[in-house]
Amino acid sequence: MISLPFVIESLYSTKIYKCINSPLSLLTGLFPFSVAEALVFILLLLSLYKLFVFIKNAYLSPKKYLNRRHLFKTTKRFLLIIIIFFIIFEIIWGLNYYRLPFSHIIKVEITKYSKSDLEELCMFLIEETNKYRENINENKDGVMTLTKGKRWVLSSAYLGYNTLSNSYNILSGKYGKPKPVLLSNLMCYTGIVGIYFPFTGEANVNMKTPDPSFPNTVAHEMAHQRGYAREDEANFISYLACIENPNIEFKYSGSLLALTYSINALYKEDKESADSLKTHFSEGLAKDLIYIGSFWEKYEGPVERITNDINDTYLKANSQKDGVKSYGRMVDLLIAYYKKNK
Repeated sequence: MISLPFVIESLYSTKIYKCINSPLSLLTGLFPFSVAEALVFILLLLSLYKLFVFIKNAYLSPKKYLNRRHLFKTTKRFLLIIIIFFIIFEIIWGLNYYRLPFSHIIKVEITKYSKSDLEELCMFLIEETNKYRENINENKDGVMTLTKGKRWVLSSAYLGYNTLSNSYNILSGKYGKPKPVLLSNLMCYTGIVGIYFPFTGEANVNMKTPDPSFPNTVAHEMAHQRGYAREDEANFISYLACIENPNIEFKYSGSLLALTYSINALYKEDKESADSLKTHFSEGLAKDLIYIGSFWEKYEGPVERITNDINDTYLKANSQKDGVKSYGRMVDLLIAYYKKNK
């Protein structure tokens, strides 16, 4: 019996979506700024203007604008816009949430893993991350710093995907390069490091993201751009794309991403075991993790919590029942992949 994910994978994700997304992404990629950010700003101004006009009209002519007929007409028009928006969203992006799992593509079996499996993965990732960290550029505080800057990362992230597509052709294709978000400082208060905007096909990145995490953040948004909507899969693909990038800063950042999720999963399972493994962190790796944590602590607050709740609701509405916890399922993929290739 043919399943719905198989139909979506074979007809939509690998054909219709690519035919829509790739040209759109290349078109918006001609602009040096984020078209998505500009559209959101324009939409916000337009909404405020419409609200102002409505309040003004309601104040001057309450009988005309606050009667049931007019309010019903306005509400109906608003709901129609939402429905059209939702339909377009599903056509150009949303159906990717229901495609075949990436584990099916790379032919790994997701099974229940033991604590020893997780410990073995963590030890492997610690050794790999420490190895990459030895040749990483540092600032005066001993924290990793990107040698050529963040703009260079935006222009070079595709190299990892080029190599990765030799093994997994489904990740190949031509797309516009990731875009810097101008209001990145404000974006930090939401706790968001990147946003894929399907209406422009752009991978948008928070330029304030700490250097150690920046390359894996860029690669994560590029995974969305290639049609992988689920967060755990985008994280896992980001890890693979970073590891396959010829630049060691990408390799380190990708390995750091995988290690962070894995050691956190072990911490929930066995705190003592996780603490014991952390003693194997190199001095540079430990400093990078402390810096990343302290950086985001500065922005914690009600805005970040509200944004997290909104993101949780959005993910659950798009077939990710765990909500924001779905990010943690990356560890399932990592263990399955490690078992197959160790």
